[in-house]
Parts: sequence; structure tokens; C-alpha cells
Amino acid sequence: MHAFDLGPAPITKDEDGVLRVAGKRVTLDSIVAAFDLGATPEEIVQRYPSVDLASAYAVIAYVLSHRESVDFYLTERSKAATDVQAQVEARFPPDGLRARLLAFSPGQQRKVGFFSRTT
Repeated sequence: MHAFDLGPAPITKDEDGVLRVAGKRVTLDSIVAAFDLGATPEEIVQRYPSVDLASAYAVIAYVLSHRESVDFYLTERSKAATDVQAQVEARFPPDGLRARLLAFSPGQQRKVGFFSRTT
């Protein structure tokens, strides 16, 4: 028996399936990463001012109570990010990107539409 009920964690899933602090744009990934790097709830609130202290504590309590499922979620998100990166790199190969960027060095003139500008 508990003296009080903590209620549900302030976490919501957006239309893309991303877990966020309820009513905020801050992702669960961000909170967990900060906490895992040693940040306290007070430090997390400083990093993410839109998150109130009670929510930071509640999210961390949820993470600690459900670590296995949170880690599974984070692993799936990481896999999805890797897949997206591979798709983007297949569509826009990064080979030679540095050389292409350096080709537009400062002082070089290039025409853009009707205008000429220094890049």
C-alpha cells in the first residue's frame, strides 16, 4: 500500500511514434541521454526549460521503473535513424562532399539567377 499515487508518467506519443514529455517538444530520448550522462533532474530542467521539475522527476522515475522497455524503445529509434541515414546517403551520396564544399571557397564568384554574389 502506498501513501500516495504518483499517477501516470507525463509521457505522450506523437503522430510519428516519438515519445515526448507531455505537452512539450522534448523527447524521452533527450531526457534519458542527459540522465544517463549523470544529469540530475534539476540540470535536465536547466537544459530543457520547457520541462518542469516535477515532470523531469516523473519521467526519470518512469525510466528507472521501466528500463528494459525504455532501452528497447531507444534501440528501435536508433535503428530507425540509421535506416533513414542510409536512405539519405543512398539518394545523396556524401562522396566528394568536402571537395564540392571547398570548391565554393570565400571570394569565389558565382552566378545565382540574375544576381552575382561572393560566396
